[in-house]
Amino acid sequence: MALRSIDPASGEEIARYDELAEDGLCDVVGATHEAWLAWREVSFEARARVLGRAAELLTEERRAHAELMAREMGKPVLQGEAEADKCALVCRFYAENAERFLAPEPIATDAKKSYVRFDPIGAVLAIMPWNFPYWQVFRFAAPAIMAGNAGLLKHASNVTGAALAIEDLLRRAGLPQGVFRTLVISSRQVESVIDHAAVRAVTLTGSEAAGAAVAARAGQRIKKSVLELGGSDPFIVLDDVDVPAVARAAARARTINSGQSCIAAKRFIVMEPVARAFEEAFAAELGSLVVGNPLEEKTDVGPLARADLVDELDDQVQRTVAAGGRLVTGGRRLDGPGCFYAPTLLADVDPSMPAGCEETFGPVAALLRAGSEDEAVEIANGSVFGLGASVWSGDAARAERLAPHIDAGCVFVNGMVKSDPRLPFGGVKLSGYGRELADFGIREFVNIKTVVVE
Repeated sequence: MALRSIDPASGEEIARYDELAEDGLCDVVGATHEAWLAWREVSFEARARVLGRAAELLTEERRAHAELMAREMGKPVLQGEAEADKCALVCRFYAENAERFLAPEPIATDAKKSYVRFDPIGAVLAIMPWNFPYWQVFRFAAPAIMAGNAGLLKHASNVTGAALAIEDLLRRAGLPQGVFRTLVISSRQVESVIDHAAVRAVTLTGSEAAGAAVAARAGQRIKKSVLELGGSDPFIVLDDVDVPAVARAAARARTINSGQSCIAAKRFIVMEPVARAFEEAFAAELGSLVVGNPLEEKTDVGPLARADLVDELDDQVQRTVAAGGRLVTGGRRLDGPGCFYAPTLLADVDPSMPAGCEETFGPVAALLRAGSEDEAVEIANGSVFGLGASVWSGDAARAERLAPHIDAGCVFVNGMVKSDPRLPFGGVKLSGYGRELADFGIREFVNIKTVVVE
């Protein structure tokens, strides 16, 4: 069977890729293990040269990679260039810091000498989504490679071209053959990869259902997993904000990557005194966005990645309106070819409505009202998700006081939620477990080994 790549802006087929047969898949995994046996002996300095060169190639070729993202999953091309640049940043970050993060740590005991080592564990399977087709991969690959591990990538089928481009780039950067391999396989073949003795751990970014299935399989085989799953991030607006400025930030926070981001703001919880003004300003900002061809630089919002995602998003909007939500702007598919949906604002939403409790993966914002700070936090926490949150106030100290009370993996004050190589990233509740990035991320997939010399 072949995997198909469809341009979501036009509906036209871009390419087909033949799936690996089961015997070929087993051979690839085995070869990756053999490549790892040599790679784990390579010095940090040599590994860093590879990551440094990868960063150079990402920067030099950012436009080509951005255009590939636009064609495969609809990302506006300027956002694609920014994604390539961020991938270069994470490569440089780990090239410069991995040796320090993984340096042996002496521990004072009764022994003559005792310390902790951080040794590579082997091949790690990464199951990655289509929405950030480069960044999701590099935030796994850069620390894994610098730690001395090998990587096996099972990417989303609609971005197979991006997956192969990443493998090619790493090889051109000097990574030995086999240390990082793309597996052109369907989801039904994932279990056999997890089961393979050479695969030591698995990381997944995706849906709750996919995460639960992968974690269960890995658990049965006593293999570690790290999961980054869905989010319904709250964007809390206190009653002392500069309304026009925060409304502009809200529109960007909701529609980055055409709204297809786990950490995009989705539930806008606004205190009553500024709710009406914020609603009007927010609707105006959403209405001013340019929706169109992702290859054109003027485009703010491109198509959704697949036709079925448009159906799911529109269903959530219609069910919310039927439950009593008020449609302020948008709320419809756009005419013509492609998977386009109008930037949408739903007001009078409560936490029981679909847009108030489900993850909306597209340019749809839900506005909920709160009578106090405590109620705003209660609404924010009344979700099964806990990935990120932001709090907006004219008094940063006031907003920061709410951070300890918000159930999320990260809280941003007066800023959009975003991942940064220097900071750990991950969620709580149904948003997953484990951390990526920073020193916490690189230590997820190493053997924390105690050594004692008497």
